[in-house]
Amino acid sequence: MTTLSDYREERLKKLTEIRSQGIDPYPSKSYRNTKISTILNHFDEKDGQEVCVAGRIIAIRSFGKIAFVKIRDYFGEIQIFMQATDDVKEGEFGVKQLKLLDTGDFVEANGVVGKSSTGEISVFANSIRLLTKALRPLPGHDGLKNKEERYRRRYVDMNVNPEVRERLVRRSKFWQATREFMINHGFIEVNTPVLELTTGGADANPFVTHMDALDTDYYLRISQELPLKRLLGGGFEKVFDIGPRFRNEGVDDEHLPEHIAFESYAAYEDYEDGMELYEAMIKYVAQQTWGTLKFNVGGFEVDLDCEWPRIKYSDLLKEKFDIDVFDVDREKALAILKDNKVTIDPKASDARLLDNLWKLIRKTSAGPYWLVEEPLALSPLAKILPENPLVTQRFHPVIAGTEMGNGYSELNDPLDQLERFQEQQAMRDSGDDEAQMLDMDFVEMLEYGMPPACGWGNSERNFWLLEGVSGREAVPFPIIKARSE
Repeated sequence: MTTLSDYREERLKKLTEIRSQGIDPYPSKSYRNTKISTILNHFDEKDGQEVCVAGRIIAIRSFGKIAFVKIRDYFGEIQIFMQATDDVKEGEFGVKQLKLLDTGDFVEANGVVGKSSTGEISVFANSIRLLTKALRPLPGHDGLKNKEERYRRRYVDMNVNPEVRERLVRRSKFWQATREFMINHGFIEVNTPVLELTTGGADANPFVTHMDALDTDYYLRISQELPLKRLLGGGFEKVFDIGPRFRNEGVDDEHLPEHIAFESYAAYEDYEDGMELYEAMIKYVAQQTWGTLKFNVGGFEVDLDCEWPRIKYSDLLKEKFDIDVFDVDREKALAILKDNKVTIDPKASDARLLDNLWKLIRKTSAGPYWLVEEPLALSPLAKILPENPLVTQRFHPVIAGTEMGNGYSELNDPLDQLERFQEQQAMRDSGDDEAQMLDMDFVEMLEYGMPPACGWGNSERNFWLLEGVSGREAVPFPIIKARSE
């Protein structure tokens, strides 16, 4: 049985022979002037023209005096039709020299566009030029099924499973559409710091790093929220940021410790304005990315093309579990969570109990709908609803069992904010690592004055959800444990 080591050894021998002929197997310059898709899509225009194409060899068939070399670039695949001749350019490979080339090598060919006797669009060339000699063969489509190996060698995965690469193209379109929508609605993109002395804006356990130059520990941001709101205090009116954030939590289908997130803030707007704007944004992004507003996700049939209803947090928990969110029956709540196999510290705060109960409801919700009026204890950065001071002006879109974002009318009362920060810090001091930190600089900014505003954030989880894959399937290089050997 031929092993990978055997294949590599054979290719190393070919590499040595190529170099002995004075040929550079890794030249810096390519002369490609035509993409393969241009030939395939505009054959009538290109027929008979001389072109230079380049790509990775995916098949070689040699029949004595003729040979067929199929190559693939990012845009498509095409056949290079070769005939044996003594008219081979110096430093290139004719039919007789093809034995020195292998599938996986990158080559380019100068030739004339036409069709073979079987009608296949081809480039007719006497020789091909080597651009990169591959020392390891790519596995066949059935040779890379183990998820860990796929994630570890993603560059191989993308070659063997082109749908992975196509998914990453859609991921790019997803963020491009988000950016386009926001800019078209008057927002300015501002990149905010990743390293923070005090991190906040979400309930999450942060990563800690150390800056040698200042001999100081820093946190990797868990949210872009507080820096963006400082910009509102600095005179900006509509701002957003798209970039990485870091949360030191478990890895599952909906969570990655490092992922791309989007946050935006608009002065002189409230949560009613936000729901209207971001419902339109989600629809726009979906249409631009997938070309549809209808999705089948995890068994849920979802149609975004409607006016999304608004449902109160307290109504949902009362209807589903007969729990009063304003006077929590802790014994009953813990029993419900236990019956649903949710592990939680019996001493957890009421807010944590409610959040876990809500997640049970969320998992069975097809949506789309807006979850509104979340209790104050769960929303330390949101404004209180004037008609009911026990709830906040917070809104979540719920789609296919998950929250597709988070927004609220921003709190800008510095004394109220300080009090809520102090409550969060007390929770943190009592052992809740995900509670928010006391950020006195942010409170100071509010004391100088920040206009009323609506804020919103969503992560690339939205892309994973509508794409119908896990987080690790949807990113180019997922986090994976180091090899033990």
